[in-house]
Amino acid sequence: MFKQTFDQFHNMQEIWVTAVQVATVWTAPDKAREIDLAGLRNPTNIEQWLEQLTYENRLALCDENRVQSQLLYGEAVIVTEIIEEWAHVVIPSQPSSKDGRGYPGWVPVKQLKKIERNDWYRAKTAAVTDSKVWLEAANGDRHMQVSYMTCLPVINKIADRIKVNTPDGAYFLPGESVTIFHTNKGRTESGSGEDIVQSSKQFLGLDYFWGGMSAFGFDCSGFAYAIHKANGYQIPRDASDQEKDGVDIPLDAVLPGDLLFFAYQEGKGRVHHVGIAIGDDQMIHAPNTGKSIEVSNLKNTVYEKECCRARRYWKWR
Repeated sequence: MFKQTFDQFHNMQEIWVTAVQVATVWTAPDKAREIDLAGLRNPTNIEQWLEQLTYENRLALCDENRVQSQLLYGEAVIVTEIIEEWAHVVIPSQPSSKDGRGYPGWVPVKQLKKIERNDWYRAKTAAVTDSKVWLEAANGDRHMQVSYMTCLPVINKIADRIKVNTPDGAYFLPGESVTIFHTNKGRTESGSGEDIVQSSKQFLGLDYFWGGMSAFGFDCSGFAYAIHKANGYQIPRDASDQEKDGVDIPLDAVLPGDLLFFAYQEGKGRVHHVGIAIGDDQMIHAPNTGKSIEVSNLKNTVYEKECCRARRYWKWR
């Protein structure tokens, strides 16, 4: 987990945080459809939303430029504008060339909550390391199922549970399902390339979802982003930006944990995909709509023809 910096909020007494398990970030308010209502409410029902989307509905999120990214519960944003029921946000934790402050897009105002900055900040943060886990009340009642890499401020530890601050007040996470780190420092020891590979394998079989940034569904670059986040590295949100950062690695020197990039026109065109190298000319990746996270061979495939570059983020910062 990289450090949870509040530098961009230092002049603000109040900050906006994500108040639902997963908030989808839209290109514009009119890009959300009636079929998307379950993902637009507060509380959301992400699983219900995804189950009712047909292949064509899912494909349109990309082909019709509807969805940009997603936010996890408690993730902080800068609100730049509010128009009726929608807020234009910038996401500092998701670096992007689209805006120097972070990833931009639109979110329903009801999925955000304004909180006193000093009340939200804690010296330690708990990051969810299980695929999904339930937040519980003090008596054990379930409150909300949250995703992998949801990060919430730690209040204290009580027995085998971690008491955390949330947009809905204090709740508990099971101690075995989280990693606790210093908010201002991030993970003490960043993961190796092999650690990145091992972190990724728990999601084999998870359905691809365009713009996805959660264990309810990832897209290719969201998957790479989340796995690096779990290992202490903050990388850009989109494949086109990921391909320009990190350390450039010759394709004949790729090691497990490196990112492999793929471009149209047999590697000479625009970058459109990213995967995580796992060795033996294989990668783990979220392929595209209609498929799920899988291990794929590169040799004698379209991936071999389109592979254009490798980048390494692990252990170089």
